[in-house]
Amino acid sequence: MKPLRFPVLLLALLLLLALGLTYENFSQQLPPAQWLGAIKAASPDNVSQMLFHYSLLPRLTLSLLVGAGLGLVGLLFQQVLRNPLAEPTTLGVATGAQLGLTVAALWSLPLFSQQIAAMLGALVIGLLVFGIAWGKRLSPVTLILAGLVLSLYCGAVNQLIGLFHHDRLQNIFLWGTGSLNQMDWNNVTFLWPKLLVGFLLALLLRRPMTLMGLDDGVAKNLGLALSLARFGVLTLAIVLSAQLVNAAGVIGFIGLFAPLLAKMLGARRLLSRMLLAPFIGMLLLWLADQSVLWLAARWQEVSTGTATAIIGAPLLLWLLPRLRASAAAPAMNQGDRVPAERHHLWWWSLGGVALLLILTLVSLSFGRGAHGWQWASGELWQQLLPWRMPRLVAALATGMMLGAAGCLVQRLTGNPMASPEVLGISSGAAFGVVVMLFLVPGDAFGWLLPAGSLGAAATLLIITFVGGRGGFSPERMLLAGMALSTAFATLLLLLMASGDPRMAELMTWISGSTYNVDGRQAMRTAIIATVLLALTPLCRRWLTLLPLGGETARSLGVALRTSRMALLLLAAALTAAATLTIGPLSFVGLMAPHIARMLGFRRALPQLVIAVLLGGGLMMIADWCGRMVAFPAQVPAGLLATFIGAPYFIYLLRKV
Repeated sequence: MKPLRFPVLLLALLLLLALGLTYENFSQQLPPAQWLGAIKAASPDNVSQMLFHYSLLPRLTLSLLVGAGLGLVGLLFQQVLRNPLAEPTTLGVATGAQLGLTVAALWSLPLFSQQIAAMLGALVIGLLVFGIAWGKRLSPVTLILAGLVLSLYCGAVNQLIGLFHHDRLQNIFLWGTGSLNQMDWNNVTFLWPKLLVGFLLALLLRRPMTLMGLDDGVAKNLGLALSLARFGVLTLAIVLSAQLVNAAGVIGFIGLFAPLLAKMLGARRLLSRMLLAPFIGMLLLWLADQSVLWLAARWQEVSTGTATAIIGAPLLLWLLPRLRASAAAPAMNQGDRVPAERHHLWWWSLGGVALLLILTLVSLSFGRGAHGWQWASGELWQQLLPWRMPRLVAALATGMMLGAAGCLVQRLTGNPMASPEVLGISSGAAFGVVVMLFLVPGDAFGWLLPAGSLGAAATLLIITFVGGRGGFSPERMLLAGMALSTAFATLLLLLMASGDPRMAELMTWISGSTYNVDGRQAMRTAIIATVLLALTPLCRRWLTLLPLGGETARSLGVALRTSRMALLLLAAALTAAATLTIGPLSFVGLMAPHIARMLGFRRALPQLVIAVLLGGGLMMIADWCGRMVAFPAQVPAGLLATFIGAPYFIYLLRKV
């Protein structure tokens, strides 16, 4: 019972705090003696009673409903996909809804149509994920990867639209952080029957979900129709997620945190977790929303999703050392029909280098100008070289570093959802830059490098501290990174919604831009990339053995703490160097290692080499397209990398 004491005391403390804040907030609006009358009154007599009846009460009720719903759908995703990082945003539901709302807002559709657009966006992305993974019998890894790619794709479209319509989309940015402001009981009456039906359906699907938590072979031997069961449970989770997003916007973190804390409380059976996770989600969102109301009365209003991330991230970081190791996530090659291992790595590497040289020649010589498309040569080529070469070198170096970092992180953790961005290094660097931009008056862009370095270093320090207390367990490191990444991303969205004109300018950097890279910065990036990439082959033995599991690697003579710490530091250095050069990218580091593996390079060193070459080539193509597609306007290379790489990745995902 002793290991459970901390989480139980924590829940009791959170409950008391939520009750105290609710009493304080309600008392500020209306004396306690009038509460019962205001609750019963069909038509309140004064403004205070009206606000109490039509704003405070429905807001409290909605926070309880949405929190419980997020806890439930988070549990459904984690159980079906057998991955501790799975949550309601895993299959692209939230970004699909946000894209639908963005389109509706730009077309000036009525509010009701915007709500329909958000729900349609979420459902369409869910159907696309099912379509991509159907040929693999809806295997967990394929579902996860398809959802991540489509989520990144929708996010890139949202960012691209935001670059050109930043002023018109400030409300969308605010909605993206989650808002529970209410003017009547409509959202409550709309949501509660759907959540009740969803919970009852989840109870009916309890036996299939219990079997889905086992290995696929075991589940089939026990008579479970895996594809049908996964389709049913995930459809239920996606529909519930769409309803929640429609009612309250994108509120992250709770779907990840609530099932995790339920497991920490000792709820090992699925039924226990199905009852406990919604309660924890309800409690966390209730506390976050009442904190928002308390702050609004004394300082200024922030979004509920922001408060949730600020409260939830420290709680998760504090509790992670007490997390027991769960069942391993699905193997990265599970359900794949990857061709036989490729041999003759040197020939493949030489072919990749030759392709990069051809891309270099095309990027430096071919493009659009004032007189249309032309192949530059002679004096014109010499004039263009100082402008094009630094950007090309930066794109190549950062792409290579992100490809290597992604390979390191995925093999270190054995998790297909792992990437440099999941560790939070990119978000930490970006947040450091944004905070410096708001703190330093005047032109603060000269502070980009030190501010980003400090943010990345602080993030790495926290992950190292949390991971070190748990023996650098891959699951703990990933969850710590997810906690920090979610908190930083939510705070960035809040700052974007502030209306500050500097955020519009910074959005290009956040999108992964080579606009401002000069010759000296490009040379520095190339030198750092050369040094760090030269270290990666030295880790090939660790990268080969660690994916086999901690016990197996230890029995073969691997020092787990030392190897995991060294790989984490190397991946963080690669990610931070790339992020500080062209901004936080969220595609190359995730997909380059997977594409290398699906091309048949599964052993550690071949996968690492091909991932590096793929990352560099993808970024070079993206940077050239970003300069030429909308000439004379420019599109950030980070967004173009997503647009270029995502379709090819989906093609490979369906083919192999």
